[in-house]
Amino acid sequence: MKRNFLLLLFFIGGLVGNVFAQEQFSQVSQWLDNHVDDMGGRAILMVYQDGKIVYSQAVNRMNNRQKILGKLIASRQGKIADFSDYTPNSKQPIASCSKWLSAALIMTFVDESKLKLTDTVGRFLPVLSKNGKGAITIKQCLSHTTGILSPDLRENLKEMRTVNSMDEAIEQIAQYPVEGQAGKVFRYSNTGLQIAGAVVEKISGKSFETLFAERIAWPLDMKNTDFGKTKVALPAGGASSTPNDYMNFLTMILNKGRFREKQILSEKSIAEMQVNRITTEVKVAYSPAEAGGLGYGFGEWIMTDGAIGSPGLFGSFPWINNDKKYCAFLMTFYLKTNGRQEKYVELRKQIEASL
Repeated sequence: MKRNFLLLLFFIGGLVGNVFAQEQFSQVSQWLDNHVDDMGGRAILMVYQDGKIVYSQAVNRMNNRQKILGKLIASRQGKIADFSDYTPNSKQPIASCSKWLSAALIMTFVDESKLKLTDTVGRFLPVLSKNGKGAITIKQCLSHTTGILSPDLRENLKEMRTVNSMDEAIEQIAQYPVEGQAGKVFRYSNTGLQIAGAVVEKISGKSFETLFAERIAWPLDMKNTDFGKTKVALPAGGASSTPNDYMNFLTMILNKGRFREKQILSEKSIAEMQVNRITTEVKVAYSPAEAGGLGYGFGEWIMTDGAIGSPGLFGSFPWINNDKKYCAFLMTFYLKTNGRQEKYVELRKQIEASL
C-alpha cells in the first residue's frame, strides 16, 4: 500500500513538473509554432540546464511543397523520404554543425601532446609544402585562417565527394590558390578541417571516422552520430546526428570538457576553442551573410553576447550560453538562409527569458 502511494506521488509530481515546464516555456513553444512553416515545416528544440533537459518540443506542419522537396532531396541521396515527427532520436545530416565535433576531435590529440596547435601541416602532408602551403598551422586550420582561396562551400563539398581517398583530397587542396598570408585572412570554408582531419589520420594510422567514433562518439554515448560510409570523411560538413546525441556533446562543452564523471577534453582545450580568432589584424574574405559580425574560435562561432554555436546549412542550430549555463539544439531541415540569424537571436532571447 505504501509503495503504491509513493508511486502515485511520483507520478503526480512528474505531471505537475511537466505542466510547469510547458507553462514556463510557453513563449518558446509559441515561437516554434509561429516559425516552423519557414523552417521546412518541421522542427524539434531541446534545452538543457542544471543537469537535465528542461524543455523538449517538436512541431510538424509540413505542407505538400515541403514534402515534394523532401522527396527530391532524399532520392538524390538514395534514400526514402520520412515525414514523421522529429523526436530526440531522429537522425539526419547536420552540415556545418559537424565542424564543432571535428574541432573537438582534433583537440583530443592536442590534449595528449600528439599534436600542437603551432605544428605546421607540411611536416605531416608534404604535398602541401610542395605547393607553398606547408607553413599553415593546426590553429589556422581550425579557425578558417589558412589563407587558401577555397571554392564555395557547396561546390567544395560536391568536389570532395568525388575523391577516392584522403590523400587525393589533400592533393586537390594543394592546388587551390592562396589569397593571403596564413593567419591574416579568414575564409569560412571546408578546407582547414579537411587538412586537420588528414593530419590526425597520418598521426594515428586510423581513419577519421574511426577516430571520431573512438574519441568523441563512444565516450559521449553518441550512438547515432557518424560521418557516414563515404570513401573520404568530410570533417567540415559530413556528419549525421540526433538531438539527443548532439545534446550530449553540448553538455560536455558546457561542463568544461566533462561528461558523466569523465573528462573528454581538458578545460584548457575548451577555453582555446572559445577564443575569437578574428582579430583586428585578420581580414574577413568570406563569412556567411547570416553570421555577419560574429567572431570565430575552433569549429564554433563566437556570438556578441558571449554565447557560442555552430549552425548548419540545413538550419540545425546547436549553441551554448556559458554565462547562463545552458545549452540547446534546434533541429530543422531547410535551405532558405534569409533572416535566419535574426530568427535564432530571437529564439535565444525567448529561451533565456524563460529559464
